[in-house]
Amino acid sequence: MSHKHLNLINTLFQDPISGNIHWREIESLLHHLGASMEPIHGARFRVVLNGIEGILHHPHHSNVLMREDVKHLRQYLASARVTPSLYEIDHKG
Repeated sequence: MSHKHLNLINTLFQDPISGNIHWREIESLLHHLGASMEPIHGARFRVVLNGIEGILHHPHHSNVLMREDVKHLRQYLASARVTPSLYEIDHKG
């Protein structure tokens, strides 16, 4: 299961930004990483990961994240110390 998550983290941090990342994959990744998620208003979710709080937006008209949402998610994950290299170090074996 963690290989799937590593592939997703790599996809999130690659350039050019992917336009084919599904919200359910992000939810699965965040739960795998131990994040707590709670809906707060409309399509917004409060996420706490590694003690870092952030607000993420569920896509409105489809289940695929827009490139701007991927950029925002990438910044949030980096602030919570989740990057491809850090994930690989933390999940060896």
